[in-house]
Amino acid sequence: MEKAKVFFTKKITPEMVVEMYKRLEKNLPGKVAVKVHSGEEGNQNFLRPEFMRPMVELVKGTVVECNTAYEGARNSTGKHRKLMQDHGWTKYFQVDIMDAEGPDMVLPVRGGKVLKENYVGKNIAAYDSLLVLSHFKGHPAGGYGGAIKQLSIGCASSVGKSLIHSGGFTGDQTIVWDHMAEQDVFCEAMADAAGSVMDYFKGNTAFVNMMCNLSVDCDCCAVAEDPCMEDIGILSSLDPVALDQACMDLIYQSKDPGREHFLQRVESLHGTHTIDMAAILGYGTKEYELICVD
Repeated sequence: MEKAKVFFTKKITPEMVVEMYKRLEKNLPGKVAVKVHSGEEGNQNFLRPEFMRPMVELVKGTVVECNTAYEGARNSTGKHRKLMQDHGWTKYFQVDIMDAEGPDMVLPVRGGKVLKENYVGKNIAAYDSLLVLSHFKGHPAGGYGGAIKQLSIGCASSVGKSLIHSGGFTGDQTIVWDHMAEQDVFCEAMADAAGSVMDYFKGNTAFVNMMCNLSVDCDCCAVAEDPCMEDIGILSSLDPVALDQACMDLIYQSKDPGREHFLQRVESLHGTHTIDMAAILGYGTKEYELICVD
């Protein structure tokens, strides 16, 4: 596989998000789903809708999310819709909670190591292309969160999230959380699920990662640590594997004193195993050319 192009800028502004997308020279066709993280109630680190607004408006996109599978303000359609309103998403955008109503869409997983199928919000069928806007940061379950997590956990329905976390356990969904997968299996299930979404959109995808508010905790945490590192920049690519790899490489190369704390979270949870497995599945490569943008 040829090296992927990954674009990088140190400038973090709404306008530079647009510029980094334009560098991809990818015209996303038809109706565009824009996957963001809506932010758990109480979280201070998630990226606000005002920051995303120029980018979403450029592609005339619909902001999409799915319900969670754990306690919080996003684990039911009613509560999630209210939070999207409280956080300002509905003020600016059309918002679609893709698994607001069942049944889920079941996507086949091609060559999956753990999963044979992936459950996503059925409303994904309404879209022709997908723009993934990821806040790159740490994560208390996956080690880090970036483009691959947004494709996998982010697009999965509540049931799909449970299946990924449990490594494909297919028993009673009300007790699935009693069957949590071993950590490497969970990472592999995330890689599997992300591949099924990539296959579904058949190349009509683009990815932007924003490396700011670099907490070890995800935007899904109601109680999250404050950022432990200085902001790094914005990266974009058509390859989600190369993009996440490039972000991790920038963390490793950083001389910021908070780097070790961030990496302890990633490494303790084998976070880069997800990237490794995604590359093995073949919907992206870890080899990339980093192109700096002023």
